[in-house]
Amino acid sequence: QVQLVVSGGGLVQPGGSLRLSCAASGRTFSSYAMGWYRQAPGKERELVAAITSRGNTNYADSVKGRFTISRDNAKNTVYLQMNSLKPEDTAVYYCNAVASGLKMDWGQGTQVTVSS
Repeated sequence: QVQLVVSGGGLVQPGGSLRLSCAASGRTFSSYAMGWYRQAPGKERELVAAITSRGNTNYADSVKGRFTISRDNAKNTVYLQMNSLKPEDTAVYYCNAVASGLKMDWGQGTQVTVSS
């Protein structure tokens, strides 16, 4: 069974940093474009960063210049470095494949709370 395990969330003050990790078991996703998504209370889940199998990246305007997505295919892991965090970044963060047909179970994600 494919499982995505996300870790690295927590409580951080505005302006702080966090690094999220997403590891997959049961499937190798080195050939997939992978993305980091987030869902804030009362809002739809949104894609905030994506990375192709070759390492090309794309970001939502709201996080551009602050977040960096990367991947280590040897470890079957995707990362999200989040800097200059803002209260509006507060959400549950998930990772998953970008392509609809390759989506895996979302899992529980990791809570990121930005608050003073």
